[in-house]
Amino acid sequence: MIAVAIDEATDTIRDFIRDNTDGITYPVLMDSDHLLTELYAISNVPTVVLIDENDTIAQPNWNAYATDTFKDFTGIESAAQLDAIRRWVIDGETLMSPDDARGAVDDLSADEEQARLHFRLAVHLRSTGDTAGAERNFDRACELAPHDWTIRRASLPLRGGDPFGPEFFELLAEFNEAGRPYHGVDHSGHR
Repeated sequence: MIAVAIDEATDTIRDFIRDNTDGITYPVLMDSDHLLTELYAISNVPTVVLIDENDTIAQPNWNAYATDTFKDFTGIESAAQLDAIRRWVIDGETLMSPDDARGAVDDLSADEEQARLHFRLAVHLRSTGDTAGAERNFDRACELAPHDWTIRRASLPLRGGDPFGPEFFELLAEFNEAGRPYHGVDHSGHR
């Protein structure tokens, strides 16, 4: 098992891992450029992708949680997701056939691709000190992909916002009002 933090706050992630040594016993990689979200068409986090030893996607991205911490927000209980992961690891049982897995997650739409380009440009401009340019591109990315948490929520701390503050709850309300759109496979039983 490998975790990937879609974040640039290396010290925050390192502190989180250090403070949670009971539960985190696996490598945690940093993806500050959000390449993984593009590769696997991930728009919501946390997301799980099961990849076997042959580099085959056994289960495309789906929203799964290791704990019930966010159950009130998501309506998803962790037990079923954890059981599915255990069945795959122990018995090789997947939630769908390999043929179904290949076509289960649509490619990013043209707007989503553009949003991710604007997001990357915003991050780059921010790193060069061009705050106005960064803000324009963050705004455009959020307009193009309004329910993509890897863009909307990820941009909050980059723009000085709190990813669990009032803006997060506004994002959550918009997400709920839009029917909880999810770019991935829904195995939550929530919908």
